[in-house]
Amino acid sequence: MPIRKAAEILGIYPSTVHRWLNDGFVAGEQVTPGAPWQIRITDELRARFVEQTPPGYLPMLEATMKLGVSRQTVLQRVKRGELEAVVVTPAGARACESK
Repeated sequence: MPIRKAAEILGIYPSTVHRWLNDGFVAGEQVTPGAPWQIRITDELRARFVEQTPPGYLPMLEATMKLGVSRQTVLQRVKRGELEAVVVTPAGARACESK
């Protein structure tokens, strides 16, 4: 579905979906380069939106400090599947990374 519709379903802003596409937190497809992005809303994607931080997960800032790397490096590790990430929804918290 288009980015705007995906954002509506996930309860986030379209600009957040764009940023998460770049970060690799959300997967998207383009039919051809420059075409509008299409987002597939899967059970796996929905499962990344939680109400409470799971045990062992840290807020982004704490994850960067604990790992001794930049935010971008943490996001690259999430994209490669080396770390798991969730979005904690009640407080509007940002992605949290596993330990």
